[in-house]
Amino acid sequence: MNLIIKPLRSLLKLLFNRIFYVALALIVQLAWLLIALFRLMEYSRWVTIGMQIIGAFVVLWIVNRQINPYYKLAWTMLILVFPVFGVSLYLLFGKSRLGTVMEQQYQKLIDETSEFLDGSESTRQHLEEDDRSMALQSDYIWHYSRYPVHENTSAEYFQVGDDMFPVLVHELEQAKHFIFIEYFIINDGVMWQTILNILERKAKEGVDVRLIYDGFGCLTTLPYKYYEEMRERGIKCQVFNPFRPILNIIQNNRDHRKICVIDGWTGFTGGINLADEYINQRKRFGHWKDTAVMLKGEGVWNMTAMFLYMWGIVSRTDTSADFGEYVPHKWHPEAFEGNGYVQPFCDSPLDDEVVGENVYLNIINRAKRYVYICTPYLIIDNEMMTALCLAAKSGVDVRIMTPGIPDKKMVFLLTQSYYKQLLEAGVKIYEYQPGFLHAKSFVCDDKVGVVGTINLDYRSLYLHFEDGVWMYKNDVVLDIRNDFLETLDYCSSVSLEFCLKRNIAVRFMQNVLRVFAPLL
Repeated sequence: MNLIIKPLRSLLKLLFNRIFYVALALIVQLAWLLIALFRLMEYSRWVTIGMQIIGAFVVLWIVNRQINPYYKLAWTMLILVFPVFGVSLYLLFGKSRLGTVMEQQYQKLIDETSEFLDGSESTRQHLEEDDRSMALQSDYIWHYSRYPVHENTSAEYFQVGDDMFPVLVHELEQAKHFIFIEYFIINDGVMWQTILNILERKAKEGVDVRLIYDGFGCLTTLPYKYYEEMRERGIKCQVFNPFRPILNIIQNNRDHRKICVIDGWTGFTGGINLADEYINQRKRFGHWKDTAVMLKGEGVWNMTAMFLYMWGIVSRTDTSADFGEYVPHKWHPEAFEGNGYVQPFCDSPLDDEVVGENVYLNIINRAKRYVYICTPYLIIDNEMMTALCLAAKSGVDVRIMTPGIPDKKMVFLLTQSYYKQLLEAGVKIYEYQPGFLHAKSFVCDDKVGVVGTINLDYRSLYLHFEDGVWMYKNDVVLDIRNDFLETLDYCSSVSLEFCLKRNIAVRFMQNVLRVFAPLL
């Protein structure tokens, strides 16, 4: 009987899942488009010739674009092997940027509020005097992400979501003026209900509570039009890029950021979403290992600005007046404490600059002793592969930690396909055995570290809105290092023999996946 009931339950669960109908609608649309094109090609050989010519021009255009070579290769292969299918997909999903309207709105807000992100000249001068190399890294972030470096900011590092959650709850309880929350995934459970109760109560007390969640990230975790329920509770709520069952390029870009700002001087970010598995209240893929940082001080202004920019984009309103209203010193006239330098930054698909990857590359290329990296997905391009291998060959201790239990088996298989070349160059790779490693962190030479939302994969580096915190000579840098070294006790070291002795069918599948990695 159980043999019948279990599959039946799985089928019913699938049929009543909203993502099933969305996927079905997308497949039907794509199938209809392809059938129409093939019918036209059968009707006239000139249509076939026309599609081949269009395919050739699209390939030439892709090859001459200033985009990642791996991205070019994937689309070129697809279009040359399957011209009709490849061209159709590229026209629908190929452009790795959002619509013109959103881009114009974003640029307008930046132009109107640029004065609020000038930063401190004295802080930049202090960093220049302290370490010229680090000042150059910081200047790159400022010039291309638009967010300046700050002193007078303290930081606290959390090794797991279980540790962060009670601190987040405590800080939310202290809010008196505003709470800004922006997350990729929100799922009903202990974590979200605890936070939601606080948000609703604070909204009734007159605190300005705003919430942004991603339309795709919450597709299966929140009810349809959940934002209406939030507004009824007094919480201002917007959905980033609501996911609709319509084929278009805009659906390819998501808001992957995790930001919580309280009263302008307390901010949280990291890999932790607002769902119970992130605090190990729900078991998915074993023990969930994730990290986060809490900032207090001047550096939180960067995070406040990030949220206000995004709020202006998704609400299509002018938030420039909010920049003057919510500057952190308005309600905190006392001097902030802190040590070292802190620079929260974000990466956006609205420009052609891959800030997140370049921040990582800067750290690797300037490393002298070691670079320790945590990432749930290791799907890297040639630039990142070259930098990691060159650093290891030059004597830098390069170590990468990935999950032992994957959340996506195909992606994990693809991650493992990069091991061999890295191991041959001297990079050490470890898999976290208790469960899924979702942390995204870099730490280097006991001096510089980054904690944020930026994975080492194409989607994170090229297609999504992301954020991170660059820190230099802050006490947290050593905390990140110590956490990495302590977590090694729960990892298994990956050997070159493991890669060489894998089943030939597995290796073939990995080779195929590598070709189309930028499209996954």
